[in-house]
Amino acid sequence: MGKLTGKVAVITGANSGIGLATAKRFAEEGARVFMSGRRQQELDAAVAEVGSNARGIQGDVSKLADIDRLFEVVKSEAGSIDILFANAGGGEFAALGQITEEHFDKTFDTNVKGTLFTVQKALPLLRDGSSIILTGSTTEVTGGASFSVYSATKAAIRNFARSWIVDLAPRKIRVNVLVPGATSTPGWHGLATTQEASDEMIKYVQSVTPLGRLAKPEETANAALFLASDESSFVTGSELFVDGGSAQI
Repeated sequence: MGKLTGKVAVITGANSGIGLATAKRFAEEGARVFMSGRRQQELDAAVAEVGSNARGIQGDVSKLADIDRLFEVVKSEAGSIDILFANAGGGEFAALGQITEEHFDKTFDTNVKGTLFTVQKALPLLRDGSSIILTGSTTEVTGGASFSVYSATKAAIRNFARSWIVDLAPRKIRVNVLVPGATSTPGWHGLATTQEASDEMIKYVQSVTPLGRLAKPEETANAALFLASDESSFVTGSELFVDGGSAQI
């Protein structure tokens, strides 16, 4: 018996990085996993990696019709949800003087609007006592050059959790924020536009992280498993930092 045997999990942003690592971990622990991602080819490959317990549904969380379609499939094939991991998100560097309306809208539509409506539209399917996990970021509590819009979206995610635990208290649904630090994922490495910039980013992370390195996606997935499982049955409204100590100093 795995820690998630008999559970149904939905993970957005599951085609790579932390989302994919978590889908694999949940499936290893017995969960049936519905995986959502924007890019069909990558999603298909990710589902194949996870195996027979996984089902992929292509979609963009910034588009409400895509979220509706995701949950229509889940309702039809599983009927209910025990674990919702609202993980889809992204960001790009833009200094204050260079922020555009397009940059703002793209980041907020995915990270804030997408998270909000993913959770809202899942509510009819979520079992009482289920677990919702939101992906935050160390940037929600720290400042950083040229990353203010992304950071603001993650601060919003943090407050969503604080508010939603009150909204969902009658149903005993837990909401927690998983807070990765710099993690070796395609999305993180993709922030750099040149190899030189990538090397500088890695060197900087190593210098400001007490454990001296980037996280592996599997390390964050292990923390997600804790929040998804009954082992965290009295944990709600919290932040679980998986950051090597970078936001703690």
